[in-house]
Amino acid sequence: MTDTQDSTGPQTETPGQSPDDERGRNPVAPVPTGSRTARDVVTPELVTALTRGVAGSGTTRSHTPFTGEVLAELPESTPEDVEAAFAAARTAQRAWARVPVRQRAAVLLRFHDLVLARQSEVLDLIQLETGKARLHAHEEVQAVAVAARHYGRKAPGYLRPKRHTGAIPGLTKVTELRHPRGVVGQIAPWNYPFELSVGDALPAFAAGNAVVMKPDTETALTALWARKLLIEAGLPPEVWQVVIGDGPVVGPEVADRGDYVSFTGSTRTGREVARRAAARLVGCSLELGGKNAMIVLADADLDKAAAGAVRGAFSSAGQLCISIERLYVHESVADAFLERFLARTRGLRLGTGLAYGADMGSLVSERQLETVRRHVEEAVEKGARVLAGGRARPDVGPLFFEPTVLEGVEAPMAVCGEETFGPLVSVYRFSDEDEAVELVNASPYGLNSSVWSGNGRHARELAARLRTGTVNVNEGYAAAYGSAQAPMGGMGDSGLGRRHGSEGILKYTEPQTVAHQRVLPMAPSLGMDDAKYAAFMSRSLKVLKVLRFR
Repeated sequence: MTDTQDSTGPQTETPGQSPDDERGRNPVAPVPTGSRTARDVVTPELVTALTRGVAGSGTTRSHTPFTGEVLAELPESTPEDVEAAFAAARTAQRAWARVPVRQRAAVLLRFHDLVLARQSEVLDLIQLETGKARLHAHEEVQAVAVAARHYGRKAPGYLRPKRHTGAIPGLTKVTELRHPRGVVGQIAPWNYPFELSVGDALPAFAAGNAVVMKPDTETALTALWARKLLIEAGLPPEVWQVVIGDGPVVGPEVADRGDYVSFTGSTRTGREVARRAAARLVGCSLELGGKNAMIVLADADLDKAAAGAVRGAFSSAGQLCISIERLYVHESVADAFLERFLARTRGLRLGTGLAYGADMGSLVSERQLETVRRHVEEAVEKGARVLAGGRARPDVGPLFFEPTVLEGVEAPMAVCGEETFGPLVSVYRFSDEDEAVELVNASPYGLNSSVWSGNGRHARELAARLRTGTVNVNEGYAAAYGSAQAPMGGMGDSGLGRRHGSEGILKYTEPQTVAHQRVLPMAPSLGMDDAKYAAFMSRSLKVLKVLRFR
């Protein structure tokens, strides 16, 4: 179904809901006087500067979700262009790997400062390319700055040679070295174009790798801005190559050439990336889909939980792999919680301005809009109830949809198990905590979850029972994701590998063990025959156990 109404006409209605429904419409945030437009921000000069060095035999266009207008004409890469990008990256990587790790890390720290000093530039680009509210765009700035600081400070320690106890303590000197993989093939998504492009590339660079990245065409400008700034911070330009084009054309070329492959996107595509990597016996990391759940226990602070549920479900219009789509509330507090949650949801301001003020922005594409609409309409037709929202908002922009809350959702409905990736959350009531844990873990996905309770110790114990890569206590997703020293990633259909922490950089390296045997060989010596050597080694192994060697 396609919206054909103009901005003054009636809105698309959800079945069972009229335009005069007492729930009303979400308010629209006013556009500040003198607010910048797409043409003010994305000038021909900016596009030329950002695309310098991007190989492309043709051209393609990107658009802004706020209005649907063309944002920029970009180079479109062919398979031959991808091959050339990898060749250039391999040459540059050999020199980059010889740069001492502390100097490589220093580039990240300079980049950190540049990002914070010039954040208004990238905030404009993120908003124009994704349609998200400015505060949600700032989440990306925060995440990138944290990653740059973390790996800028910790990379030398993560990568330093490590001593290990050898086969014969004192006689076998063992050192573990970390070598860069080479050229990392990175496929970045559209929903967080700053954080999930450069944020994932920073540890690869710190480890001495080069990167060939394919961003989504619609959000390529943000990734290219990040590349330009990182070059200003001292990264050699050839070390980060960017190729642009249709996913089915360019994506496989990147996946088939990388010495390691980093992918963030759908589970379906992630399986194909994993298959291609496995065929070449190279590693890959995959952050994929999620149907993330939030549990509100009977002793939770309901005001804080309601505010957290709004953040967890509707940040970036729900277009976030770790956003909340399932909300489990203890039956004893469900009505009181919903009163608070629905009031906050109905009060969210929708907006398109390149400034702070709007609480939620646009969906990114007609495809995302259709998915949200389909999930809502099918659920209502099968008996679910719309508690808030439920309508498209073409009066605000062509791809806006109100933040929506459903109740009465059951397994036959698509929204019950499929990832929506939009501003839609379903509410379920439970009677005991074991039931809630079972319901959360019933999903094949296992990316993120959230537990709300007034008893932190009990909440953490319950969190440990949830089958998700991250669990936030008294927060929706930001606490775990923002803790860059700890690993972040998914279980089950939500992916393989982790970003952040030691795993987030060591995955971009090949470990090498160097064992130096001194004085005596690992063989019969000093006149021992085979039998005496075997007996000597057996006695030695027993002694090492008694002495608690590991």
